[in-house]
Amino acid sequence: MKKILVTGALGQIGSELTMRLRKEYGADNVIASSRRIKEGHEELIESGVFEVLDVVDGKQLSDVVRKHKINTIVHLAAVLSAVGEQNPAMAWDVNMNGLYNVLEVAREENCSVFTPSSIAAFGDSTPKDNTPQDTIQRPTTMYGVTKVAGELLCDYYYHKYGVDTRGVRYPGIISYETLPGGGTTDYAVHIYYDALKYKKYTSFIAKGTKMDMMYMPDALDAVIQLMEADPSKLIHRNAFNITAMSFEPEEIAAAIRKYIPEFELDYDVDPVRQAIAESWPNSLDDSAAREEWGWNPKYDLDSMTNDMLEKLKVKLGL
Repeated sequence: MKKILVTGALGQIGSELTMRLRKEYGADNVIASSRRIKEGHEELIESGVFEVLDVVDGKQLSDVVRKHKINTIVHLAAVLSAVGEQNPAMAWDVNMNGLYNVLEVAREENCSVFTPSSIAAFGDSTPKDNTPQDTIQRPTTMYGVTKVAGELLCDYYYHKYGVDTRGVRYPGIISYETLPGGGTTDYAVHIYYDALKYKKYTSFIAKGTKMDMMYMPDALDAVIQLMEADPSKLIHRNAFNITAMSFEPEEIAAAIRKYIPEFELDYDVDPVRQAIAESWPNSLDDSAAREEWGWNPKYDLDSMTNDMLEKLKVKLGL
């Protein structure tokens, strides 16, 4: 029986993944944790065990793992790309020292580890279209630097110590449940909210800028599928490219206009986030994930847009 600790459980992915894991494995078997309690997450906190945990504190992490007899750590606690550029030292501290502590505790307590990387692990010199699974990685953000280092560190702990490490490179994640927390792809969530509330949106990402994206239900499926995958078939184990769709702001606007014909899109480009976006791939080759553990997303841009708008109408009371 899996006994799972989720770090960063109140973040964009963590808040939904925790509830999904509790549904799959039982509420008592999934321990949620975060550095602090945040308003708006009462349902998650009350639905099972919750621990206040700062992953930078290795002893605190070890104590929680031992207390709950954890055998699987889903490590999501991280500082994201745009916030990381505002405070690179904090991004390094949380992203690297936190991951190191997780891997050390996993080694000592014989835990398996799932931790996501990101398309931010690529840079300007990476092939932009159909980016290969194995290719040059020279990121230009501190977030990207920590993701590349994290990929290598997870591989090291597998080869050196036999820690069962697994992970994916997430594209931008789109969800109606939880707002994102400081990433470069955040516009692809906010655009749906503004489309319903104001019938217009001002994008901080420039026209023509393509980025890989994924709808949250597929992102959650990926975690469970890879955690449950036959280890003998995993050639890469960590940092699998996964994707579901690739689009620019105007393409998501066109999808929205099928349901809200009067929707308007204009631009006020944020140079920091635009520079980050331009350093990332336009599209990813996810054939390794498909071949090694059966990755197959369910949503494309049109089906996601339909579901997002329907769910947000209910959420916003429109």
